[in-house]
Amino acid sequence: MSVHIDQQLTRLLNGRESHPFAYLGPHLEKRNGKECTIIRAFLPDVKCVNVLFNNATETHFPMKALTSDGLYEVQCPVNAKEVGYRFQVTDQFGHVSEKPDPYAVGPVLSDYDLHLFGEGKLYKAYDRLGAQVCQHQGLHGVSFAVWAPNARRVSVVGDFNQWDGRRHPMQSRGAGGIWELFIPELLEGEVYKFEILSQQSDAPFLKADPYATAAELRPKTASIIRLTSGYLWQDQDWMAKRADRDPLATPCSIYEVHLASWRRVLEEESRWMTYGELADTLIPYVQDMGFTHIELMPVTEHPFDGSWGYQSTGYFAPTSRFGTPEEFMAFVDRCHHANIGVLMDWAPAHFPDDPHGLAWFDGTHLYDHEDPRLGYHPEWKSRIFNYGRTEVKSFLINSALMWLDRYHIDGLRVDAVASMLYLDYARKEGEWVPNQFGGNENLAAVEFVKELNVMVHQEHAGIIMIAEESTAWAGVSRPTYVGGLGFTYKWNMGWMHDTLEYFSLDPIHRKYHQDKVTFGLMYAFTENFVLVLSHDEVVHGKKALLDKMPGDDWQRMANLRALYGHMYGHPGKKMLFMGGEIGQWWEWNHDDSLQWNLLDYAPHRGLKQYVSDLNHLYQSQPALYEVDFDWQGFQWIDLHDSDNSTLTYLRFARDLNDFIVCACNFTPVPREGYRMGVPKEGIYRELINSDAEIYGGGNLGNAGAVHAESIPHHNQPYSVLVVLPPLSVVFFKPISG
Repeated sequence: MSVHIDQQLTRLLNGRESHPFAYLGPHLEKRNGKECTIIRAFLPDVKCVNVLFNNATETHFPMKALTSDGLYEVQCPVNAKEVGYRFQVTDQFGHVSEKPDPYAVGPVLSDYDLHLFGEGKLYKAYDRLGAQVCQHQGLHGVSFAVWAPNARRVSVVGDFNQWDGRRHPMQSRGAGGIWELFIPELLEGEVYKFEILSQQSDAPFLKADPYATAAELRPKTASIIRLTSGYLWQDQDWMAKRADRDPLATPCSIYEVHLASWRRVLEEESRWMTYGELADTLIPYVQDMGFTHIELMPVTEHPFDGSWGYQSTGYFAPTSRFGTPEEFMAFVDRCHHANIGVLMDWAPAHFPDDPHGLAWFDGTHLYDHEDPRLGYHPEWKSRIFNYGRTEVKSFLINSALMWLDRYHIDGLRVDAVASMLYLDYARKEGEWVPNQFGGNENLAAVEFVKELNVMVHQEHAGIIMIAEESTAWAGVSRPTYVGGLGFTYKWNMGWMHDTLEYFSLDPIHRKYHQDKVTFGLMYAFTENFVLVLSHDEVVHGKKALLDKMPGDDWQRMANLRALYGHMYGHPGKKMLFMGGEIGQWWEWNHDDSLQWNLLDYAPHRGLKQYVSDLNHLYQSQPALYEVDFDWQGFQWIDLHDSDNSTLTYLRFARDLNDFIVCACNFTPVPREGYRMGVPKEGIYRELINSDAEIYGGGNLGNAGAVHAESIPHHNQPYSVLVVLPPLSVVFFKPISG
């Protein structure tokens, strides 16, 4: 054996070999002056091994043990690469089996794949990297590929090879840092990790697959081989309609859901529902409530329940907490059949430092920055992605594209965008590094966000991208070609804070704070806003929405109904976190089910019915959604009546003859004979009244309709005398005249 071969053998047995194909598998070598085929294999814990050739005269070649560790070799007179062969293995117990040699199979990734990956343009890397079940060179098996450019050696390990990193070392594919290996006859469902030997240490460590399709349920952390191409989608009509839909001019009323705590199976130790059980219960509920979309808090795989999914270790894997990837597909499919869109929270701002995750992936700061002023998030104690690194940016864009492509998700709500855009986010002076121009903008993150939005809209027409962005960054929801970030919508955090602060006031003080419910119109059309009452507002001591309201129990319910009524009248799309529709008294707890027992009580049933009726009214009235992002769709009637804490305004459809009047009374004092200006004469039907008895109100109203008189008022040519019930919102619409 040559010195070179001997060195390779030593590296292989010590788990240090980075080019296993140079030693294992078939090789043409000269022995005794003659060229012959040498086959080598590392097969520990076996009694003997034979090579069985396909279609050859001599088909049975016993392999010779070179070491006691399991290294075997055989010299054959045939060209093994051309003929093909298998190993016949007899184990220590005398059991005989056959298996192909993974080191006789060429690479799956092409040189062009590697080129595109290096350029950051391999936009379907999720179908190439990770663990891909496939047919390759006539064999069925699994192709493994992982990016670890600074590793000395990478192996695939799992139950199938006793977690021994010497058995399946991967091949380095060059300077781009990709490691690859195809393992024939490996089955779906096997668990695996990558064993990595870094440049800094002789102790290998285990990492979950960054591109894994599925993962074990915590506290286990291995990746799982899953085939996702077998699901037969039945939502073709939905997808076709979505592609033609204008999300700016269509109704969008979002129900935000944390799947683990929406409704638990109390009879079975309060366990989570499965994706199938959620499809049977959640979808009909959302459909009945009239919401147009479900927004799922992150279902990307995550190790800690208390992170709610926002600190992810599996950017390509739906969490195994509720079932398999195919079962999640079926959930989305059934949502589409019920005419419900599915949005998903997605967190590209940071990742946790769990040892099996992305942190220190190949022994270096591969996905983040080494400098903690750039790479460490002090508020969440997590790592910040290095958006300036091509492969990292590609990783995140691929994740977004995968959810839209593989799982037919209708849009992503991108979490914590502000923390990405600003280098000094949550940092004190001296704790951050300015950009090259001396500013606090993270220019690499800005370019990442723009490229992300361009790519997802280019590949998936009609999808929605929502930014949780809490600052005054200009153009968040404007197209990239005019200098914007390219999101479809932006969360209206200012409206949310001002409105909740206003409604938490005792009504006697509200006349001094009228600006809290009017100021939002000063900037309402600078972005495409979503009005949000999210999970963030009902945790960490902030109290549940109902508990924020002042007064006795009746007044609290009335205040909450008024808040919702004003939200649906105000320009902007809508989002409500689960539990808000039933008047949850407790703060949200991710370990508990919602307080469904509250529906045993009439006030809570009334609130639920009110939210449902608001949603159905919203979907049926173009004036409430068609022109959400332009002054043409809104007009004040009177915003100055602060002494009475009333607001009156108009909402218009594209057809300006189609409009709705919204009248709000934010005090517990009934306003009878309240004169309100309107644009046209005729009868105005009362569409919805938050004080209706069916909703738990006092049933004060306008007998179903009022008649406009030719008495100008509020700069309008006509006016109506209306009754404004206490703590109420009433919608009117002209039906004649």
